[in-house]
Order: sequence, then C-alpha cells, then structure tokens
Amino acid sequence: MPRWESPEIGLLIKLGSAIVHADECLGPDGRVLDQQVFQELIKDAEVKAWLEQGTRMALLPVKRT
Repeated sequence: MPRWESPEIGLLIKLGSAIVHADECLGPDGRVLDQQVFQELIKDAEVKAWLEQGTRMALLPVKRT
C-alpha cells in the first residue's frame, strides 16, 4: 500500500483555519466571509493535492455529487 505523506506545516495551518471557520460558519450568526474562506481553501493547490492523495488511497470520503 502506498504511504500517505505527512502534511507540511502550511497544510496543517490551513486545516486548523478551516475548522475554526467551520465552527463560525455553522454558528447561529454564520458569516458569508467564512464561506469565502472555504471556497479559497478548496481551490488551494496544496489542499487539492493532499485531498486527491487521500481519496486515491481510500482514506477520505468521496465527495457526493
């Protein structure tokens, strides 16, 4: 089985940012700004590459369409 590389510190910071923004976004006064942050994170090349690797290895859920 291929080895899933440990994420770099920059990617871990982005993940932490996503969690904080998710908490804010899902709160009672969810903000549009938090949605914009998610859109930017989803487009981020480092995030996309990591998600693709995890999906190929069946370690992450497949996005429902």
